[in-house]
Parts: sequence; C-alpha cells; structure tokens
Amino acid sequence: MRLYKLSVLLLILGLSVGCRSTKTLTSDAVIDKSMTTKQIIRENGKQDVRFKTLQAKVRIDYTEGNKANGTTVTLRMEKDKTIWMSAPLGMARVMITQDSVRFYEKLNNQYFDGDFSLLTKILGTDIDFEKIQNIFLGEPIFDLKADTYVTAPNDSSYVLHPKDQRAMFELFFLINPGFFKLDSQQLYQPLEKRMLQIDYKKYQEVSKQIFPENIRIIAVEKNDEIIIDLDFKSIYLNGEVRFPFTIPSGYKEIELE
Repeated sequence: MRLYKLSVLLLILGLSVGCRSTKTLTSDAVIDKSMTTKQIIRENGKQDVRFKTLQAKVRIDYTEGNKANGTTVTLRMEKDKTIWMSAPLGMARVMITQDSVRFYEKLNNQYFDGDFSLLTKILGTDIDFEKIQNIFLGEPIFDLKADTYVTAPNDSSYVLHPKDQRAMFELFFLINPGFFKLDSQQLYQPLEKRMLQIDYKKYQEVSKQIFPENIRIIAVEKNDEIIIDLDFKSIYLNGEVRFPFTIPSGYKEIELE
C-alpha cells in the first residue's frame, strides 16, 4: 500500500464535531499508584460524552513531508448515525454513516463512495463508524471492558495495554490522571512498520462535559509520515442539523485499492 492512499483516507477522516465551548481544561493531577486498572477504566467510562447532535468549526492542518496545507471546515454530527463535513464554499464534503464513507471534492472533480473495508485492510483491525466517532470524541477505539488490560508505569498518564497484545498489532491507551480522558491512543504494526497515534493535546468543557479541543493524528509507514492537526474552534450541542450531500454528475471516482 502506497502512503498516499492512507493520506487520502486520513484527510477524509480528518475533515470528520445549542451549547458552546466554555473553557480549556488543565490538569496538574499526579498518578495515583493505588488505583487499579479496573478503577481507571471505570473512571474513563464515566467521561463518555452524551448528546444528540453536535456542530462545530474545525481548523485542519495537514502535513506530509514538505507539503502542508490547512483550512477550516464545518462539522455536523448526529451521534451514532452521521458525521458530515463541508469545506468553505462546498469545495469538498464528507459524509460518514454506519455503513458508508462518501467524499467528493470540486478542485479535481472526483469522489469516493465506499465502505470501511479499505480502512480495515490498511490498519489491520476492524474499523467502523463507532471507532471513527470515538477518535474525534476522545474515547477509546476499542472497548476497554471487552479485554483484560494492565497498567504500565508512567510519570504523567495511566498507560493501559492488553495483557496479551494482539499478533497483528499492539495497542496502548494513555489516560489523563486528572479528568480521565485519553491523552493518547496508539496502534503499532511492527511487521508492517506502521504506526497510528492520536494525541489529545487539549480538552474543553462544553455543557459540563469534556470534548477534545486539539487533536493530533500521526500516521507513519516505513520512512513516511503524515500529521493532521484538528483545532475545534467552537462546539454547539443539540441544535437542529442538516446533512446535504449529493455527488455531482460527471465526477471521476477515486480508486484507492
């Protein structure tokens, strides 16, 4: 798999959040070595966000090697159903549902219309709507209660990993000791020389819930690296949202396989 295929897919996901954000959260809490792994997982689960709809402006900066670009997009979400994004003037749009990933962009008159199978193949694990949604909400891409995890020593975060790491990839979840949201989640494929790391640099409080404010996605394949920074300028909850999406006629389908 060439890295540009992964870069297109990550850019699609990177485009992929009424109450407005109130403040940036900070934490100077220290690690409590007496906490068990089960307690840490339980506290993390308490921080799962709850809403019906979500609307935001998101600044996206994308870097691949010496190439860099950025834009601000409108993001709308109906929880557990739809993620919709639109670039300025409708130059590009993305719509992700439970069973499809769709994207078009007007600069090159091209589109993608598919499912999650290619993402699953690339990352070596099943990818679905819930995992994508969780990435952008600062929640684990795997259910921490569905496996046996252990805690590794660390000075600034609780580091959780499966007691028995998978053969195809290794997982690590770094949990903040102050408000128990993720500091980072990391997936390594040593044999393929691939790495996917999602760092949550800042969080913000919205209607007494904790949402990411800044996310950095790093994808590495051999000696190539892609970095996507997502800066959530504002978040509004539970307003009315629409998801207009029609692939223009005459566009060429993007072939990613």
